[in-house]
Amino acid sequence: MQFLVFHLGKDRYGLNTRHLTRVLPLMELKQIPGAPAYVAGLMNFHGDPIPVVDLCALACGTACAPHFDTRILLVDYCADEVWHMLGLVVEGVSGVTDIDQAAFFEPGIANPNAPFLGKVAADNGTLLQLVNIDHLLTAEARAILFQRQRQSLS
Repeated sequence: MQFLVFHLGKDRYGLNTRHLTRVLPLMELKQIPGAPAYVAGLMNFHGDPIPVVDLCALACGTACAPHFDTRILLVDYCADEVWHMLGLVVEGVSGVTDIDQAAFFEPGIANPNAPFLGKVAADNGTLLQLVNIDHLLTAEARAILFQRQRQSLS
């Protein structure tokens, strides 16, 4: 399987490329006053407002640094049985790697505050941990980020 490799802080993570729509440069985002700290804002994607989550803030409590290799990953995200586009700010995007599914194992540590962090695998001398998009956002976060789409369905 193919995974896009990036960093959250100093640690390496991977995202299954089947979720990935585009890798975009970091851009100015419209801030959302009163939103949780991990909500980076809204991006304009061809005229559509797309919510963007800062994965460093969500996972580590500190916003991603605006380096030359900080990117916005545009992913397909299913919330309440409706597909949405969601942006994820990550640091240190370094490319795509192939890792056999059988190489991944449970990390042996349960973290109820980060249910989106999945299995790990040895890759290039370090551990690579998967980010599970399906468990990324709480129901409360989904209600905040996808309210516009929900209203348009009513």
